Amino acid sequence: MIRYNPEGLTSREVAESRERHGDNVITPPKDDSAWRLLAEKFRDPIIRILLLAAVLSLAIGFVHKDFTESIGIICAIILATCVGFWFEWDAQRRFRRLNRVNDDVAVKVMRDGAIREIPRREVVVGDVVYVESGETVPADGELVEAVSLKINESTLTGEPEVDKTVDEAHFDPEATYPSNVVMRGTTVADGYGVMVVTAVGDASEAGRVTEQATVQNDEQTPLDRQLTRLSQLIGRVGIALSVLIFCVMLGKALFLGDLLEQDWLTVSQQVLHIFMVSVAIIVMAVPEGLPMSITLSLAMSMRRMLRTNNLVRKMHACETMGAVTVICTDKTGTLTQNRMHVQELVRYDDLPERDFAEIVALNSTAFLDAGGHIIGNPTEGALLEWLRGRGEDYEPLRAGAKIVDRLTFSTERKYMATIIESGVSGRRILCVKGAPEIVRAMCAADGCDERIAAQLLGFQNHAMRTLAVAWAETQASECLGAVAAGGLRFSAVAAILDPVREDVPAAVRQCLNAGIGVKIVTGDTPATAREIARQIGLWDDAHDTDRNHITGAEFAAAGDEELLDRVQELKIMSRARPLDKQRLVRLLQQKGEVVAVTGDGTNDAPALNFANVGLSMGSGTSVAKDASDITLLDDSFASIATAVMWGRSLYRNIQRFVLFQLTINFAAILICFVGAVFGTDMPLTVVQILWVNIIMDTFAAMAMASLPPSAEVMGDRPRPRDEFIITPAMARTIFTCGGVMVLALLGMLFGWTFSEEGMTVRRLTLFFSTFVFFQFWNMFNAKGFETRHSVFTCLKGCREFFLILLAIAVGQVLIVELGGEVFRTVPLTWREWAEVICLTSLLAAGGEAVRALRRRKNA
Repeated sequence: MIRYNPEGLTSREVAESRERHGDNVITPPKDDSAWRLLAEKFRDPIIRILLLAAVLSLAIGFVHKDFTESIGIICAIILATCVGFWFEWDAQRRFRRLNRVNDDVAVKVMRDGAIREIPRREVVVGDVVYVESGETVPADGELVEAVSLKINESTLTGEPEVDKTVDEAHFDPEATYPSNVVMRGTTVADGYGVMVVTAVGDASEAGRVTEQATVQNDEQTPLDRQLTRLSQLIGRVGIALSVLIFCVMLGKALFLGDLLEQDWLTVSQQVLHIFMVSVAIIVMAVPEGLPMSITLSLAMSMRRMLRTNNLVRKMHACETMGAVTVICTDKTGTLTQNRMHVQELVRYDDLPERDFAEIVALNSTAFLDAGGHIIGNPTEGALLEWLRGRGEDYEPLRAGAKIVDRLTFSTERKYMATIIESGVSGRRILCVKGAPEIVRAMCAADGCDERIAAQLLGFQNHAMRTLAVAWAETQASECLGAVAAGGLRFSAVAAILDPVREDVPAAVRQCLNAGIGVKIVTGDTPATAREIARQIGLWDDAHDTDRNHITGAEFAAAGDEELLDRVQELKIMSRARPLDKQRLVRLLQQKGEVVAVTGDGTNDAPALNFANVGLSMGSGTSVAKDASDITLLDDSFASIATAVMWGRSLYRNIQRFVLFQLTINFAAILICFVGAVFGTDMPLTVVQILWVNIIMDTFAAMAMASLPPSAEVMGDRPRPRDEFIITPAMARTIFTCGGVMVLALLGMLFGWTFSEEGMTVRRLTLFFSTFVFFQFWNMFNAKGFETRHSVFTCLKGCREFFLILLAIAVGQVLIVELGGEVFRTVPLTWREWAEVICLTSLLAAGGEAVRALRRRKNA
């Protein structure tokens, strides 16, 4: 037992307690500094390989006095890192405002024998604190007095209303927290209590939860893992190619040239030239536009998702949502409306409707505000809403009657009673409502026992709260005496439910069809949790068993090995405590799952932090929001399905850009390799290469990032956690399209080089235009990757994509027609333009034909 002194602590004891246990302040999470956020951008594997390429390119630039490629790579690095940094820093700045907890709220305490008000931050362990309806509990404590006390524990357990008592005979053995214990951050829904503080600040339950919400999570995102593998592949391929070219060119110079006959200085210069050409291959192999493409895609998705009520705080969460395989969701406020509603009310007497409405309205302490929101006890408020829905306004009924005596609800009594002077009938009436079994025992025999029992059982099987209403004429002036006299008439049973949101069943079904598992984690009773799962289509009594449902106590008692064998089969965890959800997330991640967690309370913060994607509710606590990656502004589970669609579409767009750029890289490297081996120089000037790089990087990145999300991705299964970003289908397209480009371009190159006329400026212009328009048409092949429709559909939704293509085509024509000596071009005739466009368009036409045949085959 705790030490309780009705006189409270003395000033000396307060100082000693503060010295020993600290202030009642929860340490806020520390924001990342701007420098750290910027440094984080350089941990990207592709950025790191770009930095190496920039160093090598600078080395070549100093030798050849040409820094064009180096400047391009450095600009790509700066753009990719700074754009990502700006969006995340801006999001962090906005969220910083959400994490300010007001620790100066006045709290009533007993000190030195007198009641006084002090700021909440000054409460210490051992303080005697008084709490009443509407107030927030300032710290963890043990009750020494409780009168009709109800606590809203939804921020910790999801329970909107929990009875509290100091009478051990009425303790609830299934309660998440003991019936005589109250927790910091919960609110008093009804009644009055006196508590002795047992824990303050970080030592409180809310403090421990917040601490876990700020622990660094080193779980790597799926995209990071895939980019790491891609960068490793590019590095190995680039180095292998450069070594191969160095050996081939050196061997050619040694055995087919006159290198051995030259002096050592000439030999050194030629070997250095061969080395620089080899290093240039590494630089060319690096897709410097990839980080910018990913950043642009994430940034554009971040802004667009805001229109669908998904406020993204951390950029990579946009894409990670597409890889999610499991969603762990709480119940109250996420699946349900967090608003009590009278589902059904069954009458058992012939009392006129107006008289019955008066009994309900007067035997209640709740109110409805102008907007219809409940003020006070949510269960009583649900009855007032039911009255209003039937055209009966409680306010005139209360104004027309007089209250003689009232007995508030208590855990011990389990009923509320009020004696009124009726304004409807003029009679003195005893009004009673409460637990059906208690109220029924007060009533006279009426032959309805079996009917009432059957009705109650039906309601309880559907996890509804039941409330009975009874009345009797009386001459008494005190409720206790009137109730003790008995003989009441049993009037009605109300079945009260926190209804499921209308859009949730469809959203859950969409997630299940997309191969995503859904698990409910709630502080509610097992029966309520199962019923909600049934209503949203997650639970089937014919197939699901106890193996699919676990309570928080069972979960805490089980070892990790036992749970790992079962965790993927779980659908429901009831009576869960705050850290249970975090442990569940960790276990699921150990089984290879990519986990998203939804929540709105402080209890959800640790799991939100440790999940691959944390989704907080817009109406949730600041701690939950700060721990999350995405905030659902409309609190709707349906927005989660939308976020998954965005994430999958975003990943598909990133794959399309990789496909486009690696096809061009493959063609350029192969042409460079063949040209180096056979002694044919690359027929593109530095300025032309700069324009080609702009197309490959900026324009292509913008085009692919602008493609809208597609609902068809929700028909796919989640991609494997460690899937390589380059799929076999992508590899086939890269080698096929790249091979066609290489054959056509090398044919032009060798045909003209070894002809009598040789390479003229007009032919070089044709080569340059052919190379660019191959990229132009290859955009269509990239857009059509993994789609179930033609690339020419969705014209309105892809307006930006086609505008960018138009900009490329117009830009190329202007450069050729007006570029002159700067771009080393001459104007082409309309016939030559037609030949270039028709020849290169075969690349897109062939790709569309292949995809059409594949769609017909799979239909």
